[in-house]
Amino acid sequence: MPSLGTIMALRGKVALVTGGAQGIGRAVVQELAHNHAQVAVVDLNASCGEQCKSELDSEFGADRSIFLQCDVSDADALTEAFQKTVDQFGHLDIVINNAGIINEKDWEKSIQVNLTSVIKGTYLGLEHMSKEYGKAGGSIINVASMAAFMHCPHHPVYTATKHGVVGFSRAMADASLLGDYGVRINVLCPAFVDTPLLRTVEHEDCLGKFFKYKDDIKKSMDHYGLLKPSLIAEGMMRLITDDSQHGAAMKITRSEGIHFHEYEPLSP
Repeated sequence: MPSLGTIMALRGKVALVTGGAQGIGRAVVQELAHNHAQVAVVDLNASCGEQCKSELDSEFGADRSIFLQCDVSDADALTEAFQKTVDQFGHLDIVINNAGIINEKDWEKSIQVNLTSVIKGTYLGLEHMSKEYGKAGGSIINVASMAAFMHCPHHPVYTATKHGVVGFSRAMADASLLGDYGVRINVLCPAFVDTPLLRTVEHEDCLGKFFKYKDDIKKSMDHYGLLKPSLIAEGMMRLITDDSQHGAAMKITRSEGIHFHEYEPLSP
């Protein structure tokens, strides 16, 4: 159960979650709504999005959330989703760039969804939250993966995108400090999570030339185990509500739970 402090911290806050209708995003949306935040659920899958919105309406009321169908790799559509969120709720406080795919066959699409849209979503978040634009500040969390620390030979482009998300997020966190943006930027890196994304390894259209290794990938999943989306949402809530976290890379694994990667300090 969330603490009273968490509930109070998020009451009146507005969050936008990409990939919010299923998997990790859906679990995070549920926690945000449960803690009295208003939430924009941004997702490409219309049927999942409409179902998510219906369930949220039943539990929390129709005014607590909106569903926006959006391909995050379409920069104009993503820009519109952010603007519709602000138009609906009046402001924006929390951005979670969570949408991601595994597609080694159409690797350009992987880069567009997993990295380019995260960069775009971060800049859009800053436009709507940064003090440099006269806003009140906020929090951005970009979802990477343990693949950013343990490269995967069967998912080389996916691995590259997640390395990129971590590097970009930490650099932007420093930029936020230097520019006094008032926006905390962190990155969350889970291991294997029991979501529809993992089941894409069953499809040749997603793995391409690496499809022949699908059994090896499944063995890795069996070895490391699968995390529940609810645990990822718990970590996300910590990053959202803990004002001391900025430029952090949170790891979540079966063996160590929620913990943080330790970096060497930058040279002066």
